[in-house]
Amino acid sequence: MNQDTTIETKTRSRPVFRSAIKKDITQLLVIENRCFARDTLSARSFHWMLEKGHADIILIEVDHNIVGYSLLLYRRGTSLARLYSIAILPECQGSGLGTALLKHAEQAAQKHDCVYLRLEVRSDNTTAIACYKRLGYRQFDTKQDYYEDHSAALCFEKRIIYPHPVSRLKVPFYRQTTEFSCGPASLLMAMAGLKQEISLSQAHELQLWRESTTIFMTAGHGGCGPHGLALAAYRRGFDVDMYLSHKEALFVDSVRNPEKRDIISLVQRDFMRQLEQTQVRKHYHSITMPELVAHLDEGRIPLILISTYRINRNKAPHWVLLTAHDPHFIYMHDPDVDTKQYANDTDNFYVPISKPEFVAMAKFGRTQLRAAVVISRRESFDNQKL
Repeated sequence: MNQDTTIETKTRSRPVFRSAIKKDITQLLVIENRCFARDTLSARSFHWMLEKGHADIILIEVDHNIVGYSLLLYRRGTSLARLYSIAILPECQGSGLGTALLKHAEQAAQKHDCVYLRLEVRSDNTTAIACYKRLGYRQFDTKQDYYEDHSAALCFEKRIIYPHPVSRLKVPFYRQTTEFSCGPASLLMAMAGLKQEISLSQAHELQLWRESTTIFMTAGHGGCGPHGLALAAYRRGFDVDMYLSHKEALFVDSVRNPEKRDIISLVQRDFMRQLEQTQVRKHYHSITMPELVAHLDEGRIPLILISTYRINRNKAPHWVLLTAHDPHFIYMHDPDVDTKQYANDTDNFYVPISKPEFVAMAKFGRTQLRAAVVISRRESFDNQKL
């Protein structure tokens, strides 16, 4: 969010770093309002960060006075940190406090086992951009019309632990537009990563949902199962591998109403009948980590069903997309951006998750269902614009 300039300062004594507490909010607001003309954090926001947020607010003190802060956001279940805001009082800028504060933030993220620290900075803030580049940050995205005054933001990241090369597929990010369309949004991203002419639009997202929905799910509108997503991808000219840990009706154990359970089962049987008329490869076993890595290395893109419990403590089925891997981590695009938790798209693409953590989250329900839909290019298909 907010990014200060070089934030360097001349001091009379060695700076001291500590975590913020509630009584510091008054001074935090002073710093916020003196450093930023717009996009400022409120007292309510600081209270939320301290009481409920998965966050660190690190203060820097000089001569027992708070002269700056950094705000780090973490996402449960992942190994990603985001520098949401950093600021130093104007009169204290000039000789290294900002750099010291940023390095301290990196150390805090390392203690949370975060492999990357990400941040956004105004595209016209050339001094800050030069500082971040000097400290090893690399630009990986640009967000147009990001700030309140419609200026753009440059997105930077730095790998702060495990300096291994990442085998990364180039896959665009698309945020789901409804609470029940994670599967279609994930499929859209996968298809667009393989064919640039794929339309990333809400109309296409909802069309995919209509084709692949289970009608009902745990609550509200039905989500999408692997059978429907596999069919939708196949019909759009992609080769598909579908992995299921068992053949029984899926998701019915999470639905209490017997009539709804019957409809879910009926829809799945019809999807299975249609799949028999295709060349979709069906594998009735849980996909393994070596298989996932092999698919990624060969340019195939896996959609994986997870339980959101390890991310937000909500036991719900959810589709994500795998986009990269390295010796320690698997990386995902998650289409569900939780703006109520101060998240933005930057928090949801190429998200690193330790491989053991991912194996633990990639199952759902009492039956421990594991499901994956892996798509790849089918060169013989007539590439119509979709």
